[in-house]
Amino acid sequence: MPKTEFIRRHIGEHHSHNHHHLHHGAGHDNCPPPLVELKRAGLYESLHRGAIVLSDPTGRVEKSLGHPAMPTYLRSAAKPLQALPVIETGAADRFQLTDSELAVMSGSLNGEDFQVKAVRSILKKANLTEDLLDCGVHRPSHRPTAKAMLSQGIKPLPIHNNCAGKHAAMLVLCAHLGFDPKGYTEKGHPVQNLILETVAQLCDYPAEQIGQGIDGCGVPVFRVPLHSLAGAYARLAAPARANLTPERIQAVERLMKACLAHPEMIAGHERLCTRLMQAAPNRFLAKTGTEGSYALAIPELGLGVALQIEDGAMRALAPCVSEILHQLGILDHQLLDGELKDLHKPVLKNHRSQEVAQLSPVFDLDLT
Repeated sequence: MPKTEFIRRHIGEHHSHNHHHLHHGAGHDNCPPPLVELKRAGLYESLHRGAIVLSDPTGRVEKSLGHPAMPTYLRSAAKPLQALPVIETGAADRFQLTDSELAVMSGSLNGEDFQVKAVRSILKKANLTEDLLDCGVHRPSHRPTAKAMLSQGIKPLPIHNNCAGKHAAMLVLCAHLGFDPKGYTEKGHPVQNLILETVAQLCDYPAEQIGQGIDGCGVPVFRVPLHSLAGAYARLAAPARANLTPERIQAVERLMKACLAHPEMIAGHERLCTRLMQAAPNRFLAKTGTEGSYALAIPELGLGVALQIEDGAMRALAPCVSEILHQLGILDHQLLDGELKDLHKPVLKNHRSQEVAQLSPVFDLDLT
């Protein structure tokens, strides 16, 4: 497929000005490179393709596999960026939000009791009522919690939603800035305009060129080139090395400190983000998106990493992300062969509990 046709079909006309990034990595003229494969009885069965981008805080692409401008909806990987205005506007200080509460605003939550307690605390501090949460209702993602609620006859509420922390952050901004909370989830609401501006600045991408859809929880969701997401997370990792104001640098450092100190608030028990962060404490922020997107902020390396699995398969994320962290020297063989083995090379079982297949990462970032 000619390069211009690839860009038109897969990147979109409004991303085509990023041609200066095309010299990085492989697979630009054809389909994305394989990242994870599935073998059954040791024989190849299927694979997941995608793109990986490593960026520094200036936005320079340090390394990539696949097309660095592959479009990606940030989905839940946007949450730390969406939470940042809570600190920058002074809302966090006014309502005396704790580090764990800042972290829960950045997380995709399990609906576990300690997370629900944190969200309720945020709302109470800002004199907000729980019925204002407009994120929708589903059972807690944490199965033991969902099972316990069912056995006790407790119906799930919006506060059990994966995105309850993010929505609490938006309502706190409304309370602090005097915005009417009615319609706070809608595109064009003042709180969403503020968030869009923040996301655009952190991604270093024009707000008017950011694609917008509706996320699973009802708020606007943003589409940018993959390298822009990597750059945003690099700015979270090393804000002092980016072209940010002193006030924003302080806000980013405060948010990162909170997230790194509370990985249990970023996802929850048995979830990928939390398990990875707990395996290497205080070394990186790991944040899932949805539909195969993922991002990492790694302060000690001053790097942001963005990943997009082309087919959106979430099962490919764990082997891919753990392998990226291994190749970057963050996770060692002892971890990958031990407590993280089920993430690095997941085994698939049938309904008879027989091991029938295995997923494995198959890419090399060539960092030497």
